[in-house]
Amino acid sequence: MPASERIPPRPVTTADAARNAADALAEGELTVRGRVREASNAVLYCSVSYEGEEVRCVYKPVAGERPLWDFPDGTLAQREVAAYELSEALGWDLVPPTVLRDGPYGEGMVQLWVDADPAGSLLELVETDEPGDGWKAVGFADVGEGRTALLVHADDPRLRRLAVLDAVINNGDRKGGHLLPTADGHLYAIDHGVTFHVEPKLRTLLWGWAGEPLPAEAADALRGLSAALRPGARLSARLADLLTSAEVDALRARVSSLTADGRHPSPSGDWPAIPWPPV
Repeated sequence: MPASERIPPRPVTTADAARNAADALAEGELTVRGRVREASNAVLYCSVSYEGEEVRCVYKPVAGERPLWDFPDGTLAQREVAAYELSEALGWDLVPPTVLRDGPYGEGMVQLWVDADPAGSLLELVETDEPGDGWKAVGFADVGEGRTALLVHADDPRLRRLAVLDAVINNGDRKGGHLLPTADGHLYAIDHGVTFHVEPKLRTLLWGWAGEPLPAEAADALRGLSAALRPGARLSARLADLLTSAEVDALRARVSSLTADGRHPSPSGDWPAIPWPPV
């Protein structure tokens, strides 16, 4: 793989532009420009040329994935694409356009590169016992020298939708660094390789709504998703190419349970509730 290059600032991507990028990601000429060194798996910064236009993206080749003992089936790349398909099915456009395709280092996940707005903070550590207005408490964190601070996240409808999506896909790794608010007010979320396990694995920083009733729009979206997941439906056929049959069955069961319960899930106590490191 090429030596690391300095990655230039990413362009702010609007929701409309993101939705129009899927064809370019799937069919354009993919060129590696650099590598994201801090990632635990191979993450390559690329450009895609398509019909006279250039789109910047991330390419994660399957060949660069580190095996996970508790995810023996499938690949991170396949689960990333499946998460995008679920986001689209819910109608919330939370995951940047993501495709599975061949690239310079073999098959991998290719995803639109989105620029996060540094002014769009959604997580904070506060030295109070209760969250302020517009914030939801997650829990207390050790900040060193015997001090603790309260971790809070914004009481934001975009984050609330993401909390529902994470419950649906059984996200085992929702960290703060995976949240990309953009300057046009949209929120994208990335890094969905540790998802769709058949056993409960939900680990997230978005526990602020735990146990609360689901918003009406989420309940409606889940009912629509349940219909879209019926055997023989287009979404089910697509997921069958990306996940095992047991994972698809478990997905259907989670959607059914969420719909019937009508509440955001709470930590089970059987699995660490907060990912580490949290960012």
